[in-house]
Amino acid sequence: MFTIRYGTLAHTAGCLPLKELTAALQDYGIDFVQLALSKAIQDIDTSTGKLSPGLANYIAEQFDRAGIRIGVLGCYINPIHPDPAIRRLEIGRFKEHLRYARQFGAPMVATETGALTTFAEFEPYRYEELGWETLRATVEELAEEAEKWGVFLGLEGVSTHTLSTPAKVRRILDEVPSSAIGVVFDPCNLIGDNVQNQDEIVDDAFSLFGDRIILAHLKDMYAEGIRIRHGQAGRGLFHTAEFLNKLQACKPMIDVSLEDIQGPAIRETVALLERLRDTQS
Repeated sequence: MFTIRYGTLAHTAGCLPLKELTAALQDYGIDFVQLALSKAIQDIDTSTGKLSPGLANYIAEQFDRAGIRIGVLGCYINPIHPDPAIRRLEIGRFKEHLRYARQFGAPMVATETGALTTFAEFEPYRYEELGWETLRATVEELAEEAEKWGVFLGLEGVSTHTLSTPAKVRRILDEVPSSAIGVVFDPCNLIGDNVQNQDEIVDDAFSLFGDRIILAHLKDMYAEGIRIRHGQAGRGLFHTAEFLNKLQACKPMIDVSLEDIQGPAIRETVALLERLRDTQS
């Protein structure tokens, strides 16, 4: 059976010197990492302008020696930053990641899409429209760059961000018709506080953009009074087993990155997720 492969954020192990980082991650028994360079690697300057093929290859070699793929470069910018100068710097940083992603062995560079209310204080009556227009312009530019280098631009929807619903994720795919755009699907982020409608939201997502999913994130939802907090996958309110089986049917062998988890719990969590999925098959 073609099984889902599990990984995690590289900085789950902390921000460490590269060789210490890969050694720590090796103990987790994961297949891949989502690597946010500046958050994970302490002893190498990876700020904008510092990357090169040699540096990217060196970092990739260290992960390879530990038996871990770099499945995705995380470059979580604010693509709708209200200050055009800062936004331009963020776009430049993301483009640099796109240029070197292949040397890292990563097929994609991922980001979220900025808060839904970003422009509310400037344009209280049309802030959502302004945010959307800004996002579309940024995505068009980044998708063009991704196409040049043969990698994916991964966009992640979040209930409080510009891509706040499955329908909006579908809309950006339609309005920027680039095959270089893929979806990083984090169901709990799209569900937000709307726990009672989680199955409908997840099914809408698979229906609207299931074919465009290139990576999944997985955590769980826990009630804390009237609030929902995120935590370790498999033991909370999220219908994890059902989701994993839908994901497996839609995208066999897809990478699933575990979030909101402590490193030592990863092996136990992966075993739990496999049991949950088996009981639902």
